[in-house]
Amino acid sequence: MNRLLRIWLDNFLLSFIPIVSRFFLWLIGSSDLIVIFSLTYPIQFVGSMILSIFSVWANIDKEKNKNKNSVMTWLVIWTIIAIIVYWLFALNIEWYINFMNMDVESYKIFSIYSILQLFLAFELSLVLNKLYFEWNNKLANKYSIISNSLSFVFLIWTALLTKNQVIITICALIPNALFILYILIKNSNKFKFHVNILQWIKYDSSELFTKFALFLIYLFWLSNIFQFWEEYAAAIAFMSLITDTQRDMAMAIGTLAKVDISKNKFNYYEHRRNAFKYIFLLIASIIILFVTLFKVYDIAFEIAIIYWIIDIIDFLFFPVNELKTCYLQIERSASKTTWNIFCSYGIRTLLSFLPTPFCTAIWQIANSLYDFIAFGYLTKKHYKLNEKWVFIKKTNW
Repeated sequence: MNRLLRIWLDNFLLSFIPIVSRFFLWLIGSSDLIVIFSLTYPIQFVGSMILSIFSVWANIDKEKNKNKNSVMTWLVIWTIIAIIVYWLFALNIEWYINFMNMDVESYKIFSIYSILQLFLAFELSLVLNKLYFEWNNKLANKYSIISNSLSFVFLIWTALLTKNQVIITICALIPNALFILYILIKNSNKFKFHVNILQWIKYDSSELFTKFALFLIYLFWLSNIFQFWEEYAAAIAFMSLITDTQRDMAMAIGTLAKVDISKNKFNYYEHRRNAFKYIFLLIASIIILFVTLFKVYDIAFEIAIIYWIIDIIDFLFFPVNELKTCYLQIERSASKTTWNIFCSYGIRTLLSFLPTPFCTAIWQIANSLYDFIAFGYLTKKHYKLNEKWVFIKKTNW
């Protein structure tokens, strides 16, 4: 549980600090700025896709195949690809904002800031993932606290001194960028360039497809929401503010499971027990945030409460679904695991085109139920738990 909470802290800071920063910008400047969180939300999944390939997969490859060159190889490749991808987004920000049916002049500068901050956050995640697999969570926490503090303090401090968005963006990004560069250099070592994409994909292909599907779903769905259902867009933006941090923190369950599975230290009962304790803490925080912050925003209660209830149900499904997906993906059949994720998100994608703003609630429940049934069936069919709560293979795939 201690390691889970340490990973929780890093995920919490990476997700919560940007949300709080946007909230303070909203208080200091224009009320329109709060929407930037939702506006750039789909872009985070692009970084997550790249991170899955060149971070999690490479670390698992290092542990299971004793390939010491994997980690540094993915760090270099990721950095090059991420620089290209995020600068393309920043350079084409006007097109992106227009595509999302928003006003370019109002959101351009802080959207660029948000995109570049996402790049820095994923660079930090590279180092944090490396440290998790080395069981050096304390140092990971230290880096995370310093990086997020720099980001928050300089952003708010500059915003209080000037209303010039360009100056705010530059002053907020440079200190954190220099710190991230420092820890990247400090945690680098000599290596021989080694690329094994097929092997890396095997270990986390389901996660790659999940992030790609979410990018497409949120990109087109949010575009439609902003255009046709402003009242619902406001409710969704509010729910994102009080649940997105918890969703990012919930990923600590899968991160820790992957570390222990790759090191052959995975105990299903222990991980499931700690995961549910952890999820109940996250749900409690969502309830507190909903009750305390609801009156701050001018949104319809009857709309927000529906999204809120569905989010809670979705969280309850998550621990079991995530643990079984991680185990099946790494230890047995990556192709079958990914195929089931493909079916699950295929259903989710189709439901996102329903002519109702509640399509998000419908697809969340459908997605969770499918994963619960499919991965529960695969696990029960091919494995049994021994007296030490370790999965034992029953049949061949």
